[in-house]
Amino acid sequence: MCLPAIIFFAVFAYLPMPGLYIAFVDFNYTAGIFKSAFIGLENFRFLVMTGDLWKLTFNTIAYNLAFIILGNCLQIGVAILLNELASKWFKKVSQTIMFLPHFISAVLIGLLAYNILSYDYGVLNSFLKAIGLDPVQTYSNPEIWPFIIVITFLWQSTGYGSIIYFAAIMGLDKQIIEAAEIDGANAFQRIRYVIIPWLKPTFIILLLFSLGGVLKGNFGLFFNLVGANNAMLYSTTDIIETYVFRTLMTNFNFSLGSAVSLYQSVFGFIIVITANWIVKKVSPENSLF
Repeated sequence: MCLPAIIFFAVFAYLPMPGLYIAFVDFNYTAGIFKSAFIGLENFRFLVMTGDLWKLTFNTIAYNLAFIILGNCLQIGVAILLNELASKWFKKVSQTIMFLPHFISAVLIGLLAYNILSYDYGVLNSFLKAIGLDPVQTYSNPEIWPFIIVITFLWQSTGYGSIIYFAAIMGLDKQIIEAAEIDGANAFQRIRYVIIPWLKPTFIILLLFSLGGVLKGNFGLFFNLVGANNAMLYSTTDIIETYVFRTLMTNFNFSLGSAVSLYQSVFGFIIVITANWIVKKVSPENSLF
């Protein structure tokens, strides 16, 4: 049963790894990867020498940590609330409604956001004008965009992500719940002392998996919500992916793109190893290895 998964990762994850060499060469389409001129770490300089690397890294990590921590907490809360619903019909309808945003493309989300936040024609400013208030210049105010981006991500991903936690709750032995009720535990005590500890291993595993991509931003979401060329919002919305896209948009170079990808992968690998080491010290049974 494991063989298809092993073959998949061997073909698509391990066999292409020698291609990382492209990050250290001046790639020439005619010569190919291994016959292109070797230039060492020169391809990494375009990130370091611009002085934007640390800001881009900070923005990318900060957004991803917000997505991971807030997203998982909200998904756990939604899964618990669904589990507590007595009506099966209402539970299924609620799951379906919350699941739908996952299938909405980032392009459509960006369009919806623009129609709400646009200064001249947006629903928000039309409402503010109607009640006698001044309109808000959303697309020139960088301070509010972290909240907009995080809320949009949570809206889109919570319903889908809660399925894993809901499935984990369904795997909980009902006799344990019944025993807690017989002992006099109310709903809140049952959630605190039975369900949440039961979800702890699932949360840790998903957290460790997510940390591997902590330096890889959600390009589709950022590009369609903010765009890649709004300089007024760069301070709070520019991540590595949007910066690379903007830099290489007119003069694409495989080597520069590979250098950035390698930087993100190595950083993510270090984060996962470190986080797993910490988990192994605190809770050995929940570590990945």
